[in-house]
Amino acid sequence: MNYFLGFFIFFFGASIGSFLNVLIDRLPQDKKITGRSYCDHCRHQLALYDLIPILSFFLLKGRCRYCGKKISFQYPLVELITGILFIFIFKDSPFSRTVLLWGIASCFIVIFFSDVKYHLISDYIFWALFGFSLMLKLFKNFSLIEVLNQVQDDIFSGLIVAFPIWLIYFLSKEKAMGLGDVYLSAILGFLLGWQKGFLALYLAFVLGGIVGFLLIIFGRKKLKSKIAFGPFLIIGGLVMLFWGDEILKWVIRIYRL
Repeated sequence: MNYFLGFFIFFFGASIGSFLNVLIDRLPQDKKITGRSYCDHCRHQLALYDLIPILSFFLLKGRCRYCGKKISFQYPLVELITGILFIFIFKDSPFSRTVLLWGIASCFIVIFFSDVKYHLISDYIFWALFGFSLMLKLFKNFSLIEVLNQVQDDIFSGLIVAFPIWLIYFLSKEKAMGLGDVYLSAILGFLLGWQKGFLALYLAFVLGGIVGFLLIIFGRKKLKSKIAFGPFLIIGGLVMLFWGDEILKWVIRIYRL
């Protein structure tokens, strides 16, 4: 990949990240995603030169041009992460597959930050993630029989991967897990298959346990505090989506020894 193409893809991804910020903030609050962007503090509509991905934040020194209040660092962070992910995903594989992976990554980012910020995930994002995942599955198959068999197997994988999360959700009466975690784990199982789906859950529980322990040790959370689990599912899902085949081979090799 040459530098010009890399810069173009990064800027395109960062621009998509700017829109993802709108989804992150508006969908959990049931606000319209259409219309001009505005300052969260003074509600002043932002001009185009205020919305240049990443660059505008630093040119404005992290403050609103109109009221002077601080702009959340979430905005350039989401734009930066999206740009980097878009470059990482872009390969010599068919462009349609690349676009679908961009869509899945975008849904992952919205889910991650929505759950961290609001402890809420919009159903629209779940449907979008499922839609991209389904199209990615259909992209690999050419006959109707192959499509039906694949989708049937993937639905079964989604159900069995989601079952442990649903069981925790049910037994804890929604205190330990939310229904959104159940939906997300089901879609991850559908997308990854049951083997990589369970490994994604394992990574999520390990990461969640480590982060939760550290937050308690440093006094940021109490023992009974609620910690969003969706972001850890997203990290586990991302790892298994891009490196799952290698990790699965490594795990199988270990257990065969």
